[in-house]
Amino acid sequence: MATTINAARNTRSHLRRIAVSLFAVAVTLGSAAATFAADAVVLRVGDQKGGNRSLLEISGFANGLPYKIEWSEFPAAAPILEALNAGALDVGYTGDLAFLSVYGAGAPIKAIGGTRSDPKTQAILVRSDSPIKTVADLRGKRLAGTRGGWGQFLIDATLEKTGFAIADATFAPLGPVDAKIALLAGSIDGWAVWEPYVSYATIKDNARIVADGQGLTPTITFIVASDAAIAGKRAAVQDLVQRLNKARLWSLDHVAEYAKSTAELTKLPEDVLLSAYRSQHTSPIAIDDAVVREVQEASDRATRYGILPKQIEVSKAVDRSFTNAVNSN
Repeated sequence: MATTINAARNTRSHLRRIAVSLFAVAVTLGSAAATFAADAVVLRVGDQKGGNRSLLEISGFANGLPYKIEWSEFPAAAPILEALNAGALDVGYTGDLAFLSVYGAGAPIKAIGGTRSDPKTQAILVRSDSPIKTVADLRGKRLAGTRGGWGQFLIDATLEKTGFAIADATFAPLGPVDAKIALLAGSIDGWAVWEPYVSYATIKDNARIVADGQGLTPTITFIVASDAAIAGKRAAVQDLVQRLNKARLWSLDHVAEYAKSTAELTKLPEDVLLSAYRSQHTSPIAIDDAVVREVQEASDRATRYGILPKQIEVSKAVDRSFTNAVNSN
């Protein structure tokens, strides 16, 4: 898995080549104006605070939309997936493993695009005064993370990599807010989480990183659409994917501005966001053969760990046509 991850994270010029291909399949402004038929199309999009809506607005790519977006803000990815499954949303975004869990349960959704962040930005944290110094010290400890997501996966994969059994540590299924409180209170020994929680905990709470996702997790966030939206609102969905990819590339060149503006919107500390964005280096991806193989490997491991209840054929869970032009590179 590490080879695939490293191969995917190349130079900025490679990102630009990806961007050109991604945008080649997007609708032109002229054809969009005809397709969207006088604001008849409305996209219902699920978001989290400081997420894609903020990114589009800060970067300027929310301007001139040839369709309407009805934004709904959610506290986490899980309720976004629930809303997509229920038909209440057209588009949302979530970590790949959480998406596969809901898709595997029969939800009429597909991954149509996404981003990749540096896997080091998923980490297992401990308190500054913790006796845990290395991953070998995690044995017998109580470790918290999100159930069915990359928190639980990172804990299991780290234990396995170290030569331990999954049962050699106690898993505590806690969301980020509760896990942070529990870590600071000392009721758990470690916390598996992602950015910006990692930067917040290390900068503001003096937490220490004892393990990260390097070589273990794809660290992919999928843009997910309902089958109904793919069939009935395709041009608008394609345009949104294009704008999100452009906005993400903009953020790589304007990290300080992005952090400052997001801090003003979310009231999160600017230094935390700046650290998170610089560490993540979140970049748009194409859903190509390499990504499908990588996520398939992680999915199979998650099934073996018991995180996913059954094996999933990742190639059937994605719609590559939205980023298909990249495959020709």
